[in-house]
Parts: sequence; structure tokens; C-alpha cells
Amino acid sequence: MTVEELVPDGLWAEIAPLLPAPPPRPKGGRRRVPYRNVLAGIVYVLRTGVPWRYVPARELGCGSGVTCWRRLVEWQQAGVWEQLHQRLLERCHAAGGVDWSAASLDSTSVRAKRGGN
Repeated sequence: MTVEELVPDGLWAEIAPLLPAPPPRPKGGRRRVPYRNVLAGIVYVLRTGVPWRYVPARELGCGSGVTCWRRLVEWQQAGVWEQLHQRLLERCHAAGGVDWSAASLDSTSVRAKRGGN
């Protein structure tokens, strides 16, 4: 699999603006792995179910499985996935693809308060 197969241009166009800017490196150090390559590593794990240590890092140019995992956590903390989810829901709704009347929540989706009130 290639980076472009795992992260097509359309998907990248949706996600790229949501990603936080890399932190400054005033003392130099290694350059960060390109975010699209890292995202390809994350998608590879999600599609195949392999452990992070088996990410084909050289082929994808994503650094390593650990690099991909760290960015996944960073982006989760930055709210990237929540924003992407919201953006895609809105796009589906605008295209008539979401029937909100069929939606339901239970305690696996929303935490219940103690005592159920």
C-alpha cells in the first residue's frame, strides 16, 4: 500500500487543515515526519489491525509505529478527530445522508450520572 492509497487526496484535504502546527524547534533536532505519511501509518494500523511495531515505516516514510502512535495521541488531544467527525457528519447531513430521527444513545455512548438522574 502507498501513502496515496491509504490517504487519498480528498481525505487529506479534509484532515490537513485540522492538524495542529508542528511545535517550534529552536535548538534544531530532527525534522518531523510529514503528517500525511504519519496519517498513512495510522490508517494502515486501523485497516489491517496489526500492532504499531509492524507498521511498514520504511515503505510509508512514516518514521515508525511509535511516531504514528504519538501523533495519533497528539491529534486526539488537539481535538482533530472530533472536528473531523463533526465536519463529515455535517457534510453527510447536507447531502441528505443522515437521518437524525434514527439516532439513539445509551450508556455506552454517553456516560450516565451516578443515580441515573
